[in-house]
Amino acid sequence: MSEAPQGRRAIFEMRGIDKSFGATKIFEGMDLSVYEGETLSILGESGSGKSLCLKMLLALGYPDRGKVTAYGRDVGELGRDQLLELRRDVAYVFQDDALFDSMTILHNVGYALYEHTKKTDAEIRERVLHCLRSVNLPERVIDLHPADLSGGMRKRVGLARAIALQPKVILFDDPTRGLDPQSITIIGRLLKRLHNELNVTSVMATHDLRTALHVSDRLAILEDYKFPYVGTIEELRALKNPEIEGFLYDPEEELWGNVMHE
Repeated sequence: MSEAPQGRRAIFEMRGIDKSFGATKIFEGMDLSVYEGETLSILGESGSGKSLCLKMLLALGYPDRGKVTAYGRDVGELGRDQLLELRRDVAYVFQDDALFDSMTILHNVGYALYEHTKKTDAEIRERVLHCLRSVNLPERVIDLHPADLSGGMRKRVGLARAIALQPKVILFDDPTRGLDPQSITIIGRLLKRLHNELNVTSVMATHDLRTALHVSDRLAILEDYKFPYVGTIEELRALKNPEIEGFLYDPEEELWGNVMHE
């Protein structure tokens, strides 16, 4: 239902996607586009396929039928080197932070820099410190291990790792899951600020409506194995659909908006 943002190209397109696991249907005739420079939030019930949708964008999962394209190329036909190139440009923030317990924060955040660049140890350390500062973490955490940090701090380390290679796109898989309200507010602020400062395209799969309402340019609501409702908050509310109005209703919206924009 939502038209392409003026002057912006589609980076990812999913067309006619069918996917099942045995007798369990996940997608049927699903279509979705992600446009350059936007923040798109994918909303849906637990187990509806939000995370799988993100994985398909990077060929970490494949449809049974249909096509997924990235920058106009069918991701199902990309060779190993082409996939590596795509994945260097697209960062993935996992819902469980996926940090390496045996590594320090320096080596967790700098992992891709060690693997894919020729930077010196000193240069990598400086880049890691910059990324930690960007997510409001003190420099002292650089030599700690994940077990030394709170859940909210580990989430922020995951964000720091995601931006280390200066990606063009960041995929967030339920970034506020399992966090306390204060940490959710902190992560929400960071998502909005990082998107603006880094000028990246962001796609977030989430159950957290409040954060989605205040960081997103568009929402995609996953229902009945596809996205029947995709658009800006204003476009979705203009439908006057009681089900959508109920879904988008947030009794703390004004308060939350003030908190997010502090």
